[in-house]
Amino acid sequence: MNMALTLLINTMLASLLVTIAFWLPQTNVYTEKSSPYECGFDPMGSARLPFSMKFFLVAITFLLFDLEIALLLPLPWASQTGNLKTMLPVSLLLISILAISLAYEWFQKGLEWSE
Repeated sequence: MNMALTLLINTMLASLLVTIAFWLPQTNVYTEKSSPYECGFDPMGSARLPFSMKFFLVAITFLLFDLEIALLLPLPWASQTGNLKTMLPVSLLLISILAISLAYEWFQKGLEWSE
């Protein structure tokens, strides 16, 4: 009975939200809203505009640090293992590499947006 009641409530709630989302939006259309791009570029202009390389460098740096930090997520569970002699040095090495590379980026002014 609980499963049927839960499914019924979820279905009714989802149907209500879909109906509200379909009927509620504003119908006023302006040029920015009707544009296929919301990034600020003119879609009818030249595709060969000069683009700052600094943006790509900061984006790649963010991706690298983001992926390396994702490697640190299992550390709280790994610290409960019985084999701390291998887990602790590896995790400290990874954190040290992150800290050293962040300091290197900082001193090379790789994180500053203005030139």
